[in-house]
Amino acid sequence: MNASIQIRRAELSDLSAITEIYNEAILTTTATFDTEPKSKAEQLQWFQSHGERHPILVAVVDDVVVAHGDSGISFSRGAKVVGWSSLSKWSDRRAYESTAETSFYVKVEYRGQGIGRKLKAAIIEEARRLGFHTLIARVAEGSEASLHLNESFGFVVVGTLKEVGRKFDRLLDVHIMQKMLD
Repeated sequence: MNASIQIRRAELSDLSAITEIYNEAILTTTATFDTEPKSKAEQLQWFQSHGERHPILVAVVDDVVVAHGDSGISFSRGAKVVGWSSLSKWSDRRAYESTAETSFYVKVEYRGQGIGRKLKAAIIEEARRLGFHTLIARVAEGSEASLHLNESFGFVVVGTLKEVGRKFDRLLDVHIMQKMLD
Protein backbone atom coordinates (compact mmCIF):
# COMPACT_ATOMS: atom_id res chain seq x y z
CA MET A 1 0.00 0.00 0.00
CA ASN A 2 1.39 3.40 -0.98
CA ALA A 3 -0.44 5.34 1.67
CA SER A 4 0.24 6.62 5.15
CA ILE A 5 -2.05 5.50 7.97
CA GLN A 6 -3.07 7.79 10.78
CA ILE A 7 -4.96 6.61 13.86
CA ARG A 8 -6.97 9.32 15.60
CA ARG A 9 -10.09 9.89 17.68
CA ALA A 10 -13.28 9.58 15.66
CA GLU A 11 -15.26 12.71 14.91
CA LEU A 12 -18.93 13.00 14.08
CA SER A 13 -17.95 13.67 10.45
CA ASP A 14 -16.46 10.13 10.36
CA LEU A 15 -19.77 8.48 11.23
CA SER A 16 -20.86 7.84 7.64
CA ALA A 17 -17.61 5.96 6.87
CA ILE A 18 -17.78 4.07 10.19
CA THR A 19 -21.35 3.02 9.40
CA GLU A 20 -20.40 1.90 5.89
CA ILE A 21 -17.54 -0.24 7.24
CA TYR A 22 -19.75 -1.77 9.94
CA ASN A 23 -22.62 -2.47 7.56
CA GLU A 24 -20.19 -4.18 5.19
CA ALA A 25 -19.12 -6.45 8.09
CA ILE A 26 -22.75 -7.14 9.02
CA LEU A 27 -23.57 -8.32 5.49
CA THR A 28 -20.40 -10.30 4.71
CA THR A 29 -18.77 -11.57 7.94
CA THR A 30 -19.41 -13.24 11.27
CA ALA A 31 -17.33 -10.55 13.00
CA THR A 32 -20.62 -9.10 14.30
CA PHE A 33 -23.85 -10.88 15.09
CA ASP A 34 -25.91 -7.95 13.89
CA THR A 35 -27.80 -9.25 10.87
CA GLU A 36 -29.40 -6.09 9.46
CA PRO A 37 -27.51 -2.98 8.34
CA LYS A 38 -27.57 -0.09 10.80
CA SER A 39 -29.34 3.16 9.97
CA LYS A 40 -27.69 6.55 10.40
CA ALA A 41 -29.92 7.20 13.42
CA GLU A 42 -28.93 3.92 15.11
CA GLN A 43 -25.25 4.58 14.49
CA LEU A 44 -25.54 8.14 15.78
CA GLN A 45 -27.00 6.78 19.03
CA TRP A 46 -24.13 4.26 19.25
CA PHE A 47 -21.57 7.01 18.53
CA GLN A 48 -23.04 9.26 21.21
CA SER A 49 -22.93 6.43 23.78
CA HIS A 50 -19.14 6.55 23.51
CA GLY A 51 -16.99 9.41 24.72
CA GLU A 52 -13.82 10.21 26.61
CA ARG A 53 -14.03 7.04 28.76
CA HIS A 54 -15.07 4.76 25.87
CA PRO A 55 -13.41 6.19 22.75
CA ILE A 56 -13.81 5.34 19.10
CA LEU A 57 -10.67 5.54 16.97
CA VAL A 58 -10.44 5.62 13.19
CA ALA A 59 -7.73 4.62 10.74
CA VAL A 60 -7.36 7.27 8.07
CA VAL A 61 -5.45 6.52 4.88
CA ASP A 62 -3.95 9.39 2.95
CA ASP A 63 -4.20 7.78 -0.49
CA VAL A 64 -2.67 9.05 -3.67
CA VAL A 65 -5.34 9.03 -6.37
CA VAL A 66 -4.14 8.78 -9.97
CA ALA A 67 -6.51 10.04 -12.66
CA HIS A 68 -6.02 9.61 -16.39
CA GLY A 69 -7.76 12.34 -18.38
CA ASP A 70 -7.61 14.18 -21.67
CA SER A 71 -4.96 16.51 -20.29
CA GLY A 72 -2.74 13.67 -19.07
CA ILE A 73 -2.20 12.08 -15.71
CA SER A 74 -3.09 13.94 -12.53
CA PHE A 75 -2.37 13.06 -8.93
CA SER A 76 -4.31 14.07 -5.85
CA ARG A 77 -4.37 13.10 -2.22
CA GLY A 78 -7.50 11.98 -0.49
CA ALA A 79 -7.88 11.10 3.18
CA LYS A 80 -10.46 8.45 3.94
CA VAL A 81 -11.53 6.39 6.92
CA VAL A 82 -10.79 2.71 6.25
CA GLY A 83 -11.22 1.20 9.71
CA TRP A 84 -12.25 1.86 13.28
CA SER A 85 -11.89 0.47 16.78
CA SER A 86 -13.66 1.18 20.03
CA LEU A 87 -13.82 0.59 23.73
CA SER A 88 -17.36 -0.14 24.90
CA LYS A 89 -18.87 -0.70 28.31
CA TRP A 90 -18.77 -4.35 29.23
CA SER A 91 -21.75 -3.85 31.52
CA ASP A 92 -23.81 -0.99 32.89
CA ARG A 93 -23.20 -2.29 36.44
CA ARG A 94 -20.75 -0.04 38.28
CA ALA A 95 -18.55 -2.90 39.49
CA TYR A 96 -17.47 -3.51 35.88
CA GLU A 97 -16.31 0.07 35.23
CA SER A 98 -12.64 -0.97 34.92
CA THR A 99 -13.50 -3.50 32.19
CA ALA A 100 -14.15 -2.64 28.55
CA GLU A 101 -14.90 -4.58 25.39
CA THR A 102 -12.71 -3.95 22.36
CA SER A 103 -13.93 -4.03 18.77
CA PHE A 104 -12.30 -3.27 15.44
CA TYR A 105 -13.40 -3.37 11.81
CA VAL A 106 -11.48 -2.71 8.59
CA LYS A 107 -12.90 -2.00 5.15
CA VAL A 108 -12.66 -5.18 3.06
CA GLU A 109 -10.18 -3.88 0.47
CA TYR A 110 -7.80 -2.73 3.23
CA ARG A 111 -7.72 -5.96 5.24
CA GLY A 112 -4.44 -7.83 5.53
CA GLN A 113 -2.39 -4.62 5.39
CA GLY A 114 -1.73 -4.11 9.11
CA ILE A 115 -4.52 -1.61 9.71
CA GLY A 116 -6.38 -3.87 12.15
CA ARG A 117 -3.12 -4.37 14.07
CA LYS A 118 -2.56 -0.60 14.30
CA LEU A 119 -6.15 -0.04 15.46
CA LYS A 120 -5.88 -2.80 18.09
CA ALA A 121 -2.57 -1.46 19.41
CA ALA A 122 -3.97 2.07 19.61
CA ILE A 123 -7.17 1.06 21.41
CA ILE A 124 -5.19 -1.01 23.95
CA GLU A 125 -2.95 2.00 24.55
CA GLU A 126 -6.04 4.17 25.06
CA ALA A 127 -7.39 1.63 27.56
CA ARG A 128 -4.12 1.78 29.50
CA ARG A 129 -4.15 5.58 29.46
CA LEU A 130 -7.74 5.57 30.73
CA GLY A 131 -6.89 3.21 33.61
CA PHE A 132 -8.80 0.10 32.52
CA HIS A 133 -7.81 -3.14 34.25
CA THR A 134 -9.37 -5.75 31.93
CA LEU A 135 -10.18 -5.87 28.23
CA ILE A 136 -12.62 -8.31 26.67
CA ALA A 137 -12.96 -9.37 23.03
CA ARG A 138 -15.71 -11.57 21.63
CA VAL A 139 -14.57 -13.50 18.55
CA ALA A 140 -16.99 -15.59 16.54
CA GLU A 141 -16.19 -19.03 15.24
CA GLY A 142 -14.55 -18.77 11.84
CA SER A 143 -12.90 -15.39 12.50
CA GLU A 144 -9.41 -16.89 12.59
CA ALA A 145 -7.64 -13.64 11.64
CA SER A 146 -9.31 -11.81 14.53
CA LEU A 147 -8.55 -14.66 16.94
CA HIS A 148 -4.89 -14.64 15.89
CA LEU A 149 -4.61 -10.84 16.09
CA ASN A 150 -6.09 -10.74 19.59
CA GLU A 151 -3.78 -13.56 20.72
CA SER A 152 -0.77 -11.66 19.34
CA PHE A 153 -1.68 -8.79 21.71
CA GLY A 154 -1.88 -11.09 24.74
CA PHE A 155 -5.61 -11.82 24.78
CA VAL A 156 -6.37 -15.38 25.89
CA VAL A 157 -9.50 -17.44 25.37
CA VAL A 158 -11.18 -17.74 28.76
CA GLY A 159 -14.29 -19.50 27.52
CA THR A 160 -16.38 -20.48 24.55
CA LEU A 161 -20.10 -19.97 24.33
CA LYS A 162 -21.45 -22.82 22.20
CA GLU A 163 -23.85 -22.11 19.32
CA VAL A 164 -25.07 -18.79 20.74
CA GLY A 165 -25.52 -16.98 17.45
CA ARG A 166 -27.10 -17.80 14.11
CA LYS A 167 -25.72 -16.11 11.04
CA PHE A 168 -25.67 -17.16 7.40
CA ASP A 169 -27.88 -20.18 8.35
CA ARG A 170 -25.27 -21.53 10.77
CA LEU A 171 -25.15 -21.74 14.56
CA LEU A 172 -21.84 -20.27 15.69
CA ASP A 173 -19.70 -20.40 18.82
CA VAL A 174 -18.24 -17.24 20.34
CA HIS A 175 -14.85 -17.21 22.05
CA ILE A 176 -14.54 -14.84 25.00
CA MET A 177 -11.01 -13.46 25.15
CA GLN A 178 -9.47 -11.43 27.95
CA LYS A 179 -6.38 -9.29 28.46
CA MET A 180 -5.27 -8.04 31.83
CA LEU A 181 -3.62 -4.61 31.63
CA ASP A 182 -2.08 -4.39 35.10
